[in-house]
Amino acid sequence: MTDSVIGALQEAFPDAEFSEPHGQEVVSVPPTALVGLVAAARDAGFDCFIDLCAVDYLTRDPRFEVVVNLLSMGLKRRLRIRVGVPASDPVVPSITPVFAGANFFEREAWDLLGVRFEGHPDLTRILLPDDWEGHPLRKDVPVGSVPVQFKGSPKA
Repeated sequence: MTDSVIGALQEAFPDAEFSEPHGQEVVSVPPTALVGLVAAARDAGFDCFIDLCAVDYLTRDPRFEVVVNLLSMGLKRRLRIRVGVPASDPVVPSITPVFAGANFFEREAWDLLGVRFEGHPDLTRILLPDDWEGHPLRKDVPVGSVPVQFKGSPKA
């Protein structure tokens, strides 16, 4: 990743770690640099927000990770941005001021994993009822079950 676009991002964000596993451009940044990097990437040509998700690694430190995928149609390239989020304070700044389409993705990550997006315009549950307690996709949440009743099969 030595081209001018990535090189400019590397210069602007010296604390970021750039890599290229499996031919994909990936950058890992601390939470404080997320919005700045996303805005700089947008200005550099990565102007299409694809998605945002959160991952729970449970035994890793930091426990959570927020992943943002951007696309540049002009450059015909993708950029994956990874942000480690500690379990003790799972807060990341919202990127909705940069990409309004991140709104519902951030709400989903909050609803299911409990990663809070500071500065989000309406960080409320999107999939679960408002009175739901907890975040069901966290790996330390017990897996529930619903008993299933089976009819007896006819004997021949």
